[in-house]
Amino acid sequence: MIIRSLWRASKIESLQPPYNTIHLKVFYPAEESQGKKQIFPSVNKEKAPFPVVIFFSGGNCNLENYQWLAVELSKRGTIAVLFNWVGEVLPGLVGLIPGVNLAIRKPDVYGTTPTAIALPSILNELENLNSQGVLAGAIDSEKIVLGGHSGGGRVALENADPSFFPTVKAAFAYGAHSAGRLDLGYEPETFLSLPSSLPMLLLGGSLDGIMANASNSYGVSEWETPYTPIIRTFKEAISSKRNDVYLAIVEGASSYSICDRKDSTFSISDTDFTPTRSTAEIHSFLAEIISLFIDYHIRQEISAFQKLSELLTTDNPIIAHFDRK
Repeated sequence: MIIRSLWRASKIESLQPPYNTIHLKVFYPAEESQGKKQIFPSVNKEKAPFPVVIFFSGGNCNLENYQWLAVELSKRGTIAVLFNWVGEVLPGLVGLIPGVNLAIRKPDVYGTTPTAIALPSILNELENLNSQGVLAGAIDSEKIVLGGHSGGGRVALENADPSFFPTVKAAFAYGAHSAGRLDLGYEPETFLSLPSSLPMLLLGGSLDGIMANASNSYGVSEWETPYTPIIRTFKEAISSKRNDVYLAIVEGASSYSICDRKDSTFSISDTDFTPTRSTAEIHSFLAEIISLFIDYHIRQEISAFQKLSELLTTDNPIIAHFDRK
């Protein structure tokens, strides 16, 4: 299947220039061009209307790092949305951000309103794309899946709440957890509750150096394992017992293993551990498990559930830890 993409720019109305613009890259299954090549080929509507995956990047991670995943998900019959947003992480500290309102993570307001600043604008842009142009009528705007990496993964998980966004139906994250930072007013080792009414897939690497080396921010001298915060998020932050919340830790994967490459000019990347498994093998596994998760919980494909169960319950050497509830 041919995958093509188009770009859009969208404003965040609540913010002031120059940090109020995000740039979206939207991936879709396209028809084979007949004759003259088209800049934006027609959509392949074999599986339309398509559910949508909106992916929130990790801090200072360019969207191109996740293009491999967007392409793989689109091959399975989804619209995949990545975005870049240059904004203020903290006052005076500028970088590529997933778009989170940290003030809403403070103890007195957390959970009362969405933290994802960009999401309303992205959803609005999807409605525009669905009304005109190449993707007109091809988007199932009632089936939105949130995904993300690291800080972006946390944004995906904590905003997967139908009371905030009724069209969001599921969420997945790689290398993300819900521990409360000391500088936001939380006691050490506090894990903030996550919305628990939708299917969720928590993924991580057994060699996540970013997570391991940030333990002091959460009042811990050293986590028991690099991925302990993910396990504790699964156990302590999610109350669901419907058997539609999954945890899978990838043996030999680091925090940046979900990316195509690590930006050596970004200093925090030096704190990640060195993966012991190839990027190709890790990407293949992540694409498969995320796709099956979507196929079952969004498309209700029974065969996908069987494949997902086999992938996670057999003696699979790529899985360091698995749980489900």
